[in-house]
Amino acid sequence: MRIVFANSAWVNAAERLILRGGTWQSVRLRVRYGLFFHPAAGPVLVDTGYTPEALSGDRSGRMLRLYDALLRPDLNAAEQVLPVLRRFGLSPDDIRAVIVTHFHADHISGLSLFRKARFIASDAAWARVKARTPRQNLRHGVFTELFPPDFEARLEGLSAKRRVETREDVPGGADLFGDGSVIAVDLPGHADGQFGLLFNGLDRPLLYAVDAQWLLTALTQDRTPGFPATLIAEDAAAIEPTSAMLRRFLRSGGQVMLCHDPAPTSYDLAADDPEAG
Repeated sequence: MRIVFANSAWVNAAERLILRGGTWQSVRLRVRYGLFFHPAAGPVLVDTGYTPEALSGDRSGRMLRLYDALLRPDLNAAEQVLPVLRRFGLSPDDIRAVIVTHFHADHISGLSLFRKARFIASDAAWARVKARTPRQNLRHGVFTELFPPDFEARLEGLSAKRRVETREDVPGGADLFGDGSVIAVDLPGHADGQFGLLFNGLDRPLLYAVDAQWLLTALTQDRTPGFPATLIAEDAAAIEPTSAMLRRFLRSGGQVMLCHDPAPTSYDLAADDPEAG
């Protein structure tokens, strides 16, 4: 199964805030999203990254504009989701499934571009979004104006997926396509309902751990940040158990990929560009 990740934008953050014992020097973080080609489901997106809809879209509310003004994401025009799809000969209507790992703006801002896609996401987290007031959702980092109006009608919840055991170092998860190729693994801590993706059948198992940490160094050197980074976590107490699971997966020979780590990987678009060369 072919898997590629693109970088939708860069966001700067002081290293000290995302790595315990780091400096005040700014780190330029990526904002990845993924595309893979499943033998039965066809091309599948993993989130959408940051898109212009989050910054200047007609439906962007005042708090979303403030959020973007604070983070100041630098959009990467060449690797926005629509140009990347065109590189592979695809249009938005060719995407029939978008996996939504969690509901933060830098992961969902482009959902409205995909009119024919079903959305694979945590239905339990979605139920909590619906039950909250707009102000409560803001405290959870959720901007509801970014959801398509028919999001719920197209939602394919994790609770309806068959739960399977995977590996000794990774808890069981939801079999997204019924063939064991892509398993949704719960990653509590950062955001309500966040899950990662375990890709089976590769020479080296890959776990896309999304925002479980910002930097891979935080895992490999056991330097996960504490206060004040934990202030923005959904469940700060769950961050370390999740990180410990990822470290076990790494020690057993698996590969962990994070949304925001700045280091290039073999799955990033530059290493798998159909127009390169």
